[in-house]
Amino acid sequence: MGCVAGDYNIIADQGSTFTRQLTWNDSAGSAVNLTGYTARMDIRTSIDAAGAAVLSLTTENGRIVLGGSAGTINLSAEATATQVVESGNYVYDLEVVSGSTITRLVQGSFVVRGEVTR
Repeated sequence: MGCVAGDYNIIADQGSTFTRQLTWNDSAGSAVNLTGYTARMDIRTSIDAAGAAVLSLTTENGRIVLGGSAGTINLSAEATATQVVESGNYVYDLEVVSGSTITRLVQGSFVVRGEVTR
């Protein structure tokens, strides 16, 4: 089930709850069954940035929920998590994992717009 990652740019608001839903479809347009998969997404200052991600979403930390046979991938980060991310331009990618197979689905810029009201 090889694929080339799509480009998808995201804008999020600092201090607000972030949510986004994506659906993974195969080449015929049918939803890919994500039962048994895990997923992970890191947001970093640059592709080569060392150290911890600015924000990390995973199925393990509950910030990614996979929709099984519906093929949906629900991304979320609570307002307290986005509040500590400085406004600016970042990069991210989203990977799904099944056993030893890792598939990068999407990648792009992740822009955080600064919060005025605190």
